[in-house]
Amino acid sequence: MQHPAEHSPLGKSSEYVSSYSPELLFPISRTTKWAELGLTASTLPYQGVDYWNCYELSWLTPSGKPVVAIGEFAIPADSPNIIESKSFKLYLNSLNQSAYASQAEVEQVLARDLSACAGKPVMVRVRSLDEVAAEGVAVLAGRCVDGLDIVVSDYAHPRPELLRCVSEQIVEETLYSHLLKSNCPVTGQPDWGTLVVEYQGPQLDAASLLAYVVSFRQHQDFHEQCVERVFLDLQRLLKPQKLTVYARYVRRGGLDINPYRSTEAVVTDNQRLVRQ
Repeated sequence: MQHPAEHSPLGKSSEYVSSYSPELLFPISRTTKWAELGLTASTLPYQGVDYWNCYELSWLTPSGKPVVAIGEFAIPADSPNIIESKSFKLYLNSLNQSAYASQAEVEQVLARDLSACAGKPVMVRVRSLDEVAAEGVAVLAGRCVDGLDIVVSDYAHPRPELLRCVSEQIVEETLYSHLLKSNCPVTGQPDWGTLVVEYQGPQLDAASLLAYVVSFRQHQDFHEQCVERVFLDLQRLLKPQKLTVYARYVRRGGLDINPYRSTEAVVTDNQRLVRQ
């Protein structure tokens, strides 16, 4: 079956356009990947958002002086479309030689174009380098499972059968791993990330979670679908009272993608980790 991104700029030689070109944005319907996971738009078992951060955002003032900034974009997890990442990058670079009267005008333009592509309102925040630098790098709460001993021999596809509980006792904890890696389904390029699991339910065996995370190592899928797959596999096993799964991916092409999926209307922060 042809991947939904086959007609996008992904994996193809592309000319960089330096004048404003919103037509460069390429939407990819979430429907196909939802169907693979047994979901539809009306049966999503989670709420969430995809945070995108752009570290290569620039435009001109009316006098022709360049401005550089960092852009933050929050795309609803139930939006009809994701925005293909290379088209996103090409679009953002098309602002480079375009003049705007203010940062507020840039935010308005970005919000309008990205919302039209995603099919739902996209939150846009443009921040100065000093503002972001002052926040520093986040340190995750919870327990890192990467030091646990596991035996791994299969990296081709996610293996939910590896997941298991150690107790029926209800616990509330946060586990995370920096060993998440998957591959782009079109180009095969590696996508590196940190996976975080917050839950309230029967106690998950931490080593089994680590083995499961590592089983994604050669799996080909977009960031959003990897996180959704983890969420669904954990939900089936734990039947938790609460569950939040998110990944903080390492940037590629000046963009990082950070999908959050949760049973709760959680307030998430978008502070970057050390590899971001």
